[in-house]
Amino acid sequence: MKQIYFLLAILSNTVLLSQTVLTSYPLNLGSKPESSMILTTKNDATNEVFVFAKTEKDFKILRYNSALFLTKQFISSTTYIENRTLMGYSFSEDGNPTLYWSTSDGNNIVIIKYYFENNTSKAIQFIFPASTHTIRAEYQSNNTFYILGESKSEAKFTLYVFKNGLVEQKELDFSPFIFQNNNMTRKSFRQLLVENPIEKMESNEYNSIYKANSKIKFYPEKNRIVLTLDHNIKNTQFFDIDLNTLEIKEKNFAQPLGKKKPKTSNSFFYNNKLYQINANDEEFLFEIKDSESGQIVKNFEVTKNDSIHFKNSPIQIQKSNKGTKELKNTTKFLKELSTANAVVSVFSNDQNLYITLGGLLKQDYQQPFDEFFQEFLFIKVNETPNYYTTAVFFESIFDSNFNPTSLQQEPLATDKIYYFIDNNSKTRMHSILKFKDYFILGYYDLKTKLYTLRKFSDDNNESEFYQSVNR
Repeated sequence: MKQIYFLLAILSNTVLLSQTVLTSYPLNLGSKPESSMILTTKNDATNEVFVFAKTEKDFKILRYNSALFLTKQFISSTTYIENRTLMGYSFSEDGNPTLYWSTSDGNNIVIIKYYFENNTSKAIQFIFPASTHTIRAEYQSNNTFYILGESKSEAKFTLYVFKNGLVEQKELDFSPFIFQNNNMTRKSFRQLLVENPIEKMESNEYNSIYKANSKIKFYPEKNRIVLTLDHNIKNTQFFDIDLNTLEIKEKNFAQPLGKKKPKTSNSFFYNNKLYQINANDEEFLFEIKDSESGQIVKNFEVTKNDSIHFKNSPIQIQKSNKGTKELKNTTKFLKELSTANAVVSVFSNDQNLYITLGGLLKQDYQQPFDEFFQEFLFIKVNETPNYYTTAVFFESIFDSNFNPTSLQQEPLATDKIYYFIDNNSKTRMHSILKFKDYFILGYYDLKTKLYTLRKFSDDNNESEFYQSVNR
């Protein structure tokens, strides 16, 4: 977790991390390496790993089997993909990949299927209806590529589903629902989306507090989307969308009620549980609810005079890239948090729940379109967004029954990945892939001119093969 800088005491230069190189491949990026694109992903049906690499001279696809041995290569020209960004991918039933190459505005998409059998490709064009819709998000699920478009004239989404060379449109109608702000004034669906950009949460990865800070989040699952809205400080508006029937079920989950009105609130959805927090300068409330029944699973209330008994880390305050310092008491924490955008993020490693609780300083920010695509595919984990100047947070570890634990905070695979990148300045074009029971970091090394896949795991067993970060 990038923002947990107190772990640097553990991840010092003398510490050996659980990591090993799985494979490397020589790549020549040419005279303009900054214009190259590389992405590592996998076919969910076969567990094969694919590397898509666009360089100055050509386009390569590297195909690895589930044991990470290179089995096939596809090499072609960049004729159809010059000045285009890799927007997404899918895999057909024959195992071949289809890539979606977009112009900078996202409106013109060249869809290319690559056939490994004879090293050929087939391209078709898809024109996004930009005059009537706005692209709000894209994602992959179950080897299928999706584009979520919002209507400019109606309270509707259109979900474009790309699979096996075909595109299907599914209309999601939100016009029956009422949206209100803190003053109970009605707001249009489109107005909410303009004021609060949608942020996609990853189901099996840690979502940083910079992503989870969003007031509108969507969680793509197989044949389902969950959309949560926290624009109203008093409750979370929750939509469960069935992609087979297109039925949209609305629920409203009230924020936990304290003795004083909250100044800030937010939520996070994970494994059918809704995690809600709110705070003011005198109290901090944290509640876990079952999203099906609405029943409270756990709830915690902390006043400014209390110690936070369910935290497993110091309370940290981070200002831009100037490092962090520890806040000594709850009073100071609540003073900072009450003026920030509250945030909660939840992650599990199949043994425990790792929960980040805190907030980010409020600032207006409009994300550039090019950066939108870059963050979607080429993860910039070694950069702290410059549009937030202050983050305040702590970490909690819960067991599978949602009980706080006294476990010592140890670095997870994601912590090690971030630390590795921060300490290897010659690496570029990072991709993080959850694979089996560990993570793979794909990166290009400017010094060795190799594209490397490196394994990182949560396991700290000393019998593992260890290497130093700073070789």
